[in-house]
Amino acid sequence: MKAFGKILGLVLLGLLLIIVALGFALTHLFDPNDYKDEIRQIARDKAHIELTLNGDIGWSLFPWLGLELHEASVATLTTPTQPFADLQMLGLSVRVLPLLRREVQMSDVRVEGLNLRLNRDKQGHGNWEDIGKNAPVATTDTPAPVPAEPATEPKAEKPPQPIRLDIDSLTINNARIEYNDEQTGKQFSAESIQLSAGAIHDGASIPLKLTAFFGSNQPVMRVKTELNGNLRIQRALKRYQFEDMKLSGEATGEPLQGKTVTFSTQGQLLVDLAANIAEWTNLKLSANQLRALGELKVNDLDKTPQISGALSIAQFDLAKFLDSIGSPLPPMAEGSLSKVELVSRLKGTPTSMALEDLNLKLDGSTFTGRLAVDDFAKQSLRVQLKGDTFNADNYLPAKSESAKGATAARQAEVQNSEAGAMAAGGTTPLPDAPTKGAWSTDKLLPLTRLRTLDVDADLAFGQLTLSKLPIQNAALKATGIDGQLKLDTLSGGLYNGTFQANGTLDVRQDIPVLALQTRIKQVSVERILQAQGQTPPVKGQITLDSNLSGRGNSQKALIDSLNGTASFVINNGVLLNANLEQQLCTGIALLNRKTLSSTPQGKDTPFQELRGNLTLRNGVANNPDLKVRIPGLTVNGNGDVDLRVLGMDYRVGIIVEGDKRDTPDPACEVGANFQNIEVPLRCRGPLELGAKACRLDKDGLSQVAIKAAGNKLSEKLEEKLDKVNPQLKDALKGLFKR
Repeated sequence: MKAFGKILGLVLLGLLLIIVALGFALTHLFDPNDYKDEIRQIARDKAHIELTLNGDIGWSLFPWLGLELHEASVATLTTPTQPFADLQMLGLSVRVLPLLRREVQMSDVRVEGLNLRLNRDKQGHGNWEDIGKNAPVATTDTPAPVPAEPATEPKAEKPPQPIRLDIDSLTINNARIEYNDEQTGKQFSAESIQLSAGAIHDGASIPLKLTAFFGSNQPVMRVKTELNGNLRIQRALKRYQFEDMKLSGEATGEPLQGKTVTFSTQGQLLVDLAANIAEWTNLKLSANQLRALGELKVNDLDKTPQISGALSIAQFDLAKFLDSIGSPLPPMAEGSLSKVELVSRLKGTPTSMALEDLNLKLDGSTFTGRLAVDDFAKQSLRVQLKGDTFNADNYLPAKSESAKGATAARQAEVQNSEAGAMAAGGTTPLPDAPTKGAWSTDKLLPLTRLRTLDVDADLAFGQLTLSKLPIQNAALKATGIDGQLKLDTLSGGLYNGTFQANGTLDVRQDIPVLALQTRIKQVSVERILQAQGQTPPVKGQITLDSNLSGRGNSQKALIDSLNGTASFVINNGVLLNANLEQQLCTGIALLNRKTLSSTPQGKDTPFQELRGNLTLRNGVANNPDLKVRIPGLTVNGNGDVDLRVLGMDYRVGIIVEGDKRDTPDPACEVGANFQNIEVPLRCRGPLELGAKACRLDKDGLSQVAIKAAGNKLSEKLEEKLDKVNPQLKDALKGLFKR
């Protein structure tokens, strides 16, 4: 038995030596480089590709079937002279015996200097679409029809078992992929590709590292990336995992305006094609100052994928972040958008995304609700938010230097007029009409962006500050599509009154058209003016209705083209720093040809009601029916308010009962000659001066004196005529009345 075993061992050893000798002979006596033409022909016939072998072929037979290709290129049979891929070296080796069991066991696989060129021509045809196709054959003769053979039943074949993949390692060095689209002129590239993978076994964790530089020309972009993780492939289960994935890098280019974005993302990725789901758990994302956590899940991969998940963004400075990615915001109030954080659920499809159950904190304000883009292509924005407090003024662009200069010039003009007003004295000249423009020429609206806007917004605020006005329980609803925007409502409480507005904005043309309707009810007029930084000339509760329209893309253009109507009532008010009593007494004293013995006390004039109607045309409001109810006085007026320069020019008539004090000034007594006679005033100057811009109308006052003299003459004539024949008396009276 021992001898048999020894003999068997010697036989096996001899067979092994023979196999080794045959392998040595094949690899050393057989040179595959002598058969390059045959190899090219096999590639044409079997793979339908044009293979060019410029370098040597190295190989080994047993126990590894080894192969090395140098300086090789591949083209399609359609364009054999235009290779779409070439490489410097491909090296791989496969165990021979496992191949018989449909198992691929490889040692190290190395690819050096791979260049892959993908091109889509002007007709939209890609060069990769011809891979594996036969070369087109040009024929002129119509082939004879081939007699149809009787159909035979196909034999059932056993489905092939999947090939088992087993590679010790994979390395790709200095690879490059380029894509060029001649239709659009766009180019994309991936350069300096370095890929290294550990042992590749089905179901096992495969360490993976990839680095590359990506670039594009429209727009010009450059991105450096590095990808690390462990890849797990379970082909039988159609399950693929990327564990401990981390992608990091830097990006720069035209969209970033020369700035650099440093980004990093990581997490656990899973794709289960059997269940048609994909997941990204333990998601962490950073981009410059931005830090976010979350998770994503995609269902129905075989249909329309449905996206769900959650997102949490830690507090960060949004203004600085946008500046760091080349998208700086216009100058705003200091500290605006410096504290932003967000928590929300995600829900979407490949064409839409929604932030549900949103909780957004913005510079001390808190918003809850929903924010969605219903269609990425149309940028259909849908907003449903409820906030506690929000100051919209902090997020408006700051005034330009030219606008600041215009405002300063007008303020100086108003101050000069106010300094010379001296309403208490009533003897200074009438203020000049203002001439300085009151409105900015800066562009108000981004017309190009608004024309593409598709928005439906429903907002509510506990308090909304807009144009420095604190609107309580504010509600805003607006829509916009195809360049037509509609403000359905903007309403709320304002200074113990109410405020409501609605309107439309048409930006389809180069000159936008605005229409606005407003209603203010029982709102403190002085607090409105104080909020705008103005010294109020009047106090009281105002009710205002207006229906206005204008054209243009600046404050000045809109005011210059302002047309429409308005009506106003101010109840229980006071004309501040305007003592009409003194103005009137001065006028009456002049009519009486007397001098006031004292100065009336007080500097304000209370009134019960001030009302009127306005008709606006090209920025000038005509007010034909100004009426003021003051105890003991009847006031009527008419004039214009020039909104372009915020100036006024009024003629006011006041019918007085005289000094009603217990001890009236004798010079201010209203005799029978002045009963029902209007004392005329002229009011001209900046609108901010109010009644301080009013003076006695000397020309009108002379007419009053003539009328008063006529009354006095009529009284004397009446006394004389008492002794005359009644018929003659009536005739003479009629003569004097003509």
